[in-house]
Amino acid sequence: MLPIWFKRPDPAYINEKLNLGTIDQHLGIIISEVGDDFIRGTMPVDSRTCQPYGIVHGGANVVLAESLGSIAGSHVVDHNQYRCVGQDVSATHLRPVSTGLVSGTAKPIHLGKRSQVWQINLLDGLDRLACSVRLILAIIEIKS
Repeated sequence: MLPIWFKRPDPAYINEKLNLGTIDQHLGIIISEVGDDFIRGTMPVDSRTCQPYGIVHGGANVVLAESLGSIAGSHVVDHNQYRCVGQDVSATHLRPVSTGLVSGTAKPIHLGKRSQVWQINLLDGLDRLACSVRLILAIIEIKS
């Protein structure tokens, strides 16, 4: 498989610079791995990410998934010419997670000129599918 990246994501740069002051930093989301056609990250299960019943809030799952897909999508296009923005997200919550980390992997389904479609699977600490997310990104040309 050929790499999909226009510019390969650098987890250290994303975690230490790009995500400073963002919701990703606030929720403790970390980019942990980049492959030729995927990006992987984690989010802790703690007071920032749980709802009152002690399980990960569905919205926190969506933030993790959309962050992974958006970060990946923005590295598939030329940053100087295009921006990727979320257009639609659909999440199916399958299993509650109450401890440890939620890990997610974003892989492309479609990489077009005007849109991208990403599948993001979120797993619990036992590698069981906790949430399945489909993210559609709009590719917007930067006007000079």
